Amino acid sequence: MSNAVIINNAVKKYGDFIALKGVSLNIKEGEFFTLLGPSGCGKTTLLRMIAGFNSIEGGEFYFGDKLINAVPAHKRDIGMVFQNYAIFPHLTVEENVAYGLKARHVPKAEIGPRVAEALELVQIAHLAKRKPNELSGGQQQRVALARAFVIEPSVLLMDEPLSNLDAKLRVQMRTVIKKLQRKLGITTIYVTHDQEEALAISDRIAVMKDGVIMQCGTPTEIYAKPQNPFVAGFIGVSNFLDCEVSRGGVVDIKGEFKVTVPVQSDYTGPAKLSARPEQLFFAKEGMPGTVQFSTFLGDFIEYEVQLNDGQNLIVNEYTKDTTERHEAGEKVFLNFDPTRISVYRADTEEVITC
Repeated sequence: MSNAVIINNAVKKYGDFIALKGVSLNIKEGEFFTLLGPSGCGKTTLLRMIAGFNSIEGGEFYFGDKLINAVPAHKRDIGMVFQNYAIFPHLTVEENVAYGLKARHVPKAEIGPRVAEALELVQIAHLAKRKPNELSGGQQQRVALARAFVIEPSVLLMDEPLSNLDAKLRVQMRTVIKKLQRKLGITTIYVTHDQEEALAISDRIAVMKDGVIMQCGTPTEIYAKPQNPFVAGFIGVSNFLDCEVSRGGVVDIKGEFKVTVPVQSDYTGPAKLSARPEQLFFAKEGMPGTVQFSTFLGDFIEYEVQLNDGQNLIVNEYTKDTTERHEAGEKVFLNFDPTRISVYRADTEEVITC
């Protein structure tokens, strides 16, 4: 049976360095939850605290309503998939998968059928008698997955499980992982630095930076409504423009273009506007600029447009929406839907748009 994972004000220190600065999360039972961020942000540190591999300097960790701070790792009822797979080279595939069941003293009569079912789920039943050195990277990863969930843990933890695979295999394996998680309904906490991977497989994402949660939400919320410039820049591609906000949400972009945006505060003053390449479009009025060059990418054309102040913006125009192509040197105007972009205060970087 899966458990919710509740973390209250978690703190982790290494000497004088504070790796986690009071992190709180409420991960729902059966949820696929991803910790996303750059190297050194604290995501793996937090995962290892949940697993019981790292000490806890502050805060409370719960599986369901059970406090687990003092519970040793081997008694936390977790499955773990590591970055390097960590499968035993001297054991066959089926022996690797059976290992955790034997360690838990599952009756011998149950082990065979459960191992066979696990191997079928990850589609490597035909490799049961092989040793790890006879497997590809993707097949080894499937062994690691089968070994983790065959024990039917209440929480499944994955630390960068696809980072050693090539790009095509990563896409295939993330689909396998998501389908398995949905089928089994195990609460899963997944660590990655790959934002596309996180968007593709997660129910919710916590974006981390310097030991702090910068934003937590669904992939759609994180991508469409980033709550600060860091999230806007880390998830996908964003264009940033300095601007001035006046009463009523009137945004003045460097004296070149004014637009009214829906705001949730009465802030006035310097700000930063964020717009993704697909949120910008060519129009009859807007921000004046000059096309620098274009790149045809199949379903869309990527343009680099230089504004009058010298700043370059990236604009994506989908080929299904146009039959024209803008040429280098062409004078254009760029505009956007004011309900889809984000504006942040210059001082605190808090979002002020709805």
